[in-house]
Amino acid sequence: QVQLVESGGGLVQAGGSLRLSCTASGLTFSWSTLAWFRQAPGKEREFVAALSRMSVSTYYADSVKGRFTISRDNAKNTVYLQMNSLKPDDTAVYYCAAGFPSSTSEHARAYDYWGQGTQVTVSS
Repeated sequence: QVQLVESGGGLVQAGGSLRLSCTASGLTFSWSTLAWFRQAPGKEREFVAALSRMSVSTYYADSVKGRFTISRDNAKNTVYLQMNSLKPDDTAVYYCAAGFPSSTSEHARAYDYWGQGTQVTVSS
């Protein structure tokens, strides 16, 4: 059974930083493409960042480019999202996802497995 468990969310002031973690079990982690999505209250789930297998390529939403960094540690079966210069608009529940698309994808349907989400709140 595949499980993805996120951690690291919390409350932070605008301009601050957080690092989210997502630890996976039950899948061939090193061969999976990993991604982060987020969903704010009353809004649809949106893509944040993706990282291909073997960390060959990354892909970021324009809204987070230059502020967020996705990375992975295959030895720990963990994917990270380093979030800097946070803004109130970044407030959302953040979800990690894993799958086996042919390349990094911003589409939720490309990913087979999802975590339960972790809340990030950025105060102004």
